[in-house]
Amino acid sequence: MPFDFGPLLPPGTPAPAVRWTGAPKFNFTGGNNDSDEIPLDGLMQAAKSVMAREGRTLSTYGLNSGPQGYRPLRVFLAAKLRRDAAMNCSPDDILIVSGSLQALDLVNAALLTRGDTVLVEQDNYQGTLTRLAKLGVNAVGIPLDEYGMRMDVLEAALAELRTRAIKPKYIYTIPTVQNPTGTILSTERRAQMLKLARDYRVPIFEDDCYADLVWDGIRPNAIHAMSSDENVIHIGSFSKSIAPALRVGFIVAPWSIMSRMLALKTDAGSGALEQMVLAEYCSEHFADHVPALRKGLRRKLDTLMEALNEQFGTAAEFEAPKGGIFLWVKLPDNVDTLMLYQKALAEGVAINPGPEWSTDKAHSSSRMRLCFASPSHDEIKQGIAVLADVCRKEFGVPARSANIERGEK
Repeated sequence: MPFDFGPLLPPGTPAPAVRWTGAPKFNFTGGNNDSDEIPLDGLMQAAKSVMAREGRTLSTYGLNSGPQGYRPLRVFLAAKLRRDAAMNCSPDDILIVSGSLQALDLVNAALLTRGDTVLVEQDNYQGTLTRLAKLGVNAVGIPLDEYGMRMDVLEAALAELRTRAIKPKYIYTIPTVQNPTGTILSTERRAQMLKLARDYRVPIFEDDCYADLVWDGIRPNAIHAMSSDENVIHIGSFSKSIAPALRVGFIVAPWSIMSRMLALKTDAGSGALEQMVLAEYCSEHFADHVPALRKGLRRKLDTLMEALNEQFGTAAEFEAPKGGIFLWVKLPDNVDTLMLYQKALAEGVAINPGPEWSTDKAHSSSRMRLCFASPSHDEIKQGIAVLADVCRKEFGVPARSANIERGEK
């Protein structure tokens, strides 16, 4: 008989993981990117060059750069953030982490305890929502419109919490190419958020992981850049601009809170080789690589929207995102996307059901997030055709011929 570890597990241990059986044929989930756009030649050359020059520094945990990460990468990031987001930060204000998920965990570990309250966008990154739920934190969802989080509702929520003597630990926002809606918070609303944060003395947690993927390459200044109070924690990642599997992200924060997060970072440093290769590659090629990546992703978005129009007609409602790798789609009210997920997966199509990406399960029950970066153009077309067929069989969603013709939304 195999040994039974069950009785030894402490209370609250997560449910066991499902054994990996391979990716579905048509995968519209996950933050994956376009394999054709990975700059393989440049990364290989960067690896060869930096290893020949500095490879022996791998003998120390900090690469002779200290616990905040490889200094040349932090130097690159400080210059990039100043150029692209108007952020005035130095390499010493940056902590390299193992992807944006570790950034989320470090911020939460430093600031949150069970029973705390935070303010978040109503439709939100699943990883953020699941982490808050596991921590026993109350996430108050603020609805969005085409310009991002609504400041009138945020102000009302802050005022209502104050009447109950509840002070939120932070306002969490994905302001630039919001996940999953693809909206961009306007400059005016960024200023309003900063004023509310100042008035209610609540910090802002700015997740800017998708900011490099704005279609026209022009993004608003980061909220961090607009703040004069050092009350913004800013995180970002190379997952969407270079490659997710590199697992390299970063935090920009005042030393008063970064020092606390650094003390909580118990992995003896994020992957060193990845940091070295990124610093070597990005210093020369990042500015040329990202525009080409955006063009390829935009073409895939066009293919996805055309396929949805062809297969669903007006039964699938969406607004073209301002950038990124995903599309937030509304199906008819009778479609339960949690059920659709199971039915579609049985046919080889994976989607992200809306309720897993929202604080309001009823509002999002007929919504789904479709990631378009990883599938090929043909896979997008074929996968949406299969998904539409499942919707017709299981939920009676009419074929396109039964809908009124409509242009791109």
